[in-house]
Amino acid sequence: MKCIDEIPAADLKGKRVLLRSDFNVPIGRDGAVADTYRIQQGWQTIKYLSEKGARVIVISHIGRDPEETLEPVAQAIKAFGPVVFIADIVGHAARGAVQAMRDGDVLLLENLRRDPRESGNDEGFAKELASLAEIYVDDAFAAVHRAHASIAGVPKFLPSYAGFLLRDEVREADAARAPLSPSFAMLGGAKFETKAPLIKLLLEKYDRVFITGALANDVFRARGLPTGRSLISKELPGPDVLQHPHFLAPVDVTVELPDKSARVKKPEEVAAEEKIVDIGPETVKLLAPHIAAAKFVLWNGPTGIYEDGYISYTKAIAELAGQSGAKIVIGGGDTIAAIEAAGVDLRKKAFLSTGGGAMLEYLLKGTLPGIEALG
Repeated sequence: MKCIDEIPAADLKGKRVLLRSDFNVPIGRDGAVADTYRIQQGWQTIKYLSEKGARVIVISHIGRDPEETLEPVAQAIKAFGPVVFIADIVGHAARGAVQAMRDGDVLLLENLRRDPRESGNDEGFAKELASLAEIYVDDAFAAVHRAHASIAGVPKFLPSYAGFLLRDEVREADAARAPLSPSFAMLGGAKFETKAPLIKLLLEKYDRVFITGALANDVFRARGLPTGRSLISKELPGPDVLQHPHFLAPVDVTVELPDKSARVKKPEEVAAEEKIVDIGPETVKLLAPHIAAAKFVLWNGPTGIYEDGYISYTKAIAELAGQSGAKIVIGGGDTIAAIEAAGVDLRKKAFLSTGGGAMLEYLLKGTLPGIEALG
């Protein structure tokens, strides 16, 4: 996988570059981008190409509804530098705008998923995208686990390179696949059946692996403990996970009652009408020495249901991580959002990955379709 800084500057000037970014960002009720972190991270590659005189054609998807538009993203990008938004992808408007570009111009095209051929990895659509440019750059780490036309198809037809963000994400994910010891991994989220292979891999690679979030509910259920109204996966962890010497689980939990009040309990004390919503203070005490001693910390998934306001223990863990001397890699939009909602700034201390699902899949497989496509 070659990076764009391996292209001689003279070979970029005047060239049309198709840049696959990941600007799948949240849009607020006011219609504006609610969190510009991915845009900020992706701007480094755009700025570099533009300053080298390339004509930068940025493509991305946004949201799950194909009718969502990237126009608010264009407005947010303008805080970093000039960009022109074109509400088209490969039609006459897009092609006309590309032809009119001058050296250093930046163009943002419409949501790729407005064309159903994108997610189908249609070769014809990939060729149409490729025909817009002379060089292809993939900087969308959060999307490289999807074999879509703009990710896996276009590189077949153009000289292809990684952008700075993709390069950095892969470097940090590689470090997380071979962590310095002592190492500590914390994995949250739900659906144990989808996380089981990764959990087993982490147990082999990391000195301590702590399972939190809804995954911890599965641990309690597998141990025969009550879980009340808590979310439970279709599959539960077996002895190979539960009895592994590297495995850690919460020793106390925060439960929510039907009246929305909350209290801390031991896992065996959870009542039928209660829902587990977070860990508790004794669990933080359990984890503190492991985090303090670690040389490498991997964190994916908040400890609690942060969207319902349960962020105090995520904050406590973030503060412990911030005080440690470890190299820290944090992945997943929910994790980063929960940490920031808790008022802890780890941006200078940790590498904050823009990809949640992509990072987890890369940790498991060591490669992804979009990375393989770059050669």
